Amino acid sequence: MNIDFSELRTKMVDGQVRTTDVTDPAVLEAMLTIPREAFVDERLRPLAYIDEDIEIARGRYLMEPSPFAKLVQLAEIRTGETVLDVGCGTGYSAAVLSRLAGRVVALESDPLLAERAGAALANLEIGNVTIVTGVLGAGHADAAPYDVIIVEGAVEILPDSLFAELREGGRLVAVEGQGNAGIARIYLKSGGIVTGRRAFNAAVKPLPGFERTPAFVF
Repeated sequence: MNIDFSELRTKMVDGQVRTTDVTDPAVLEAMLTIPREAFVDERLRPLAYIDEDIEIARGRYLMEPSPFAKLVQLAEIRTGETVLDVGCGTGYSAAVLSRLAGRVVALESDPLLAERAGAALANLEIGNVTIVTGVLGAGHADAAPYDVIIVEGAVEILPDSLFAELREGGRLVAVEGQGNAGIARIYLKSGGIVTGRRAFNAAVKPLPGFERTPAFVF
């Protein structure tokens, strides 16, 4: 079966992304350009453009196009900025971000996913992304500070280590909360102080490693 992925890509942007208030021309162009099918298993490529999260490993997902695009737009990435992509998975998010930023540091905790990401990005000849492996919640201090940090999944808590890696004037975007209770928030560092605001509701799959530590009950 021959599939016209370029047509599916256009339908995804027109039917899922533009219709959910994503209007930034650079974000739309990036998502029209990057082949999403290159970042999923071959058997799942026919489903690469559906409006659902796609499993890429046990407990890990490629985020649904609409909330991903809205998070990227919320971050207001400017040419030349350095972005930390936390939980890059197979590399799709980093590939999209590479079209907007000067440099992307793509952090992944799963070595196999990191390897897949590196291969997919190399095949597309994307040269401004650096794949690193490590604990997601710790960020990647070696390349800090970052202008933007994007967390690729829902979290219960955001560790201080990520905020510490933001540059003055830097932004962090993430979805906090589980299921339909998820809320996308943007945090801004100004004068060394981080403040946040609610942006929109978003139901996305959780990103392991950001669970709240259970409190002892006496």
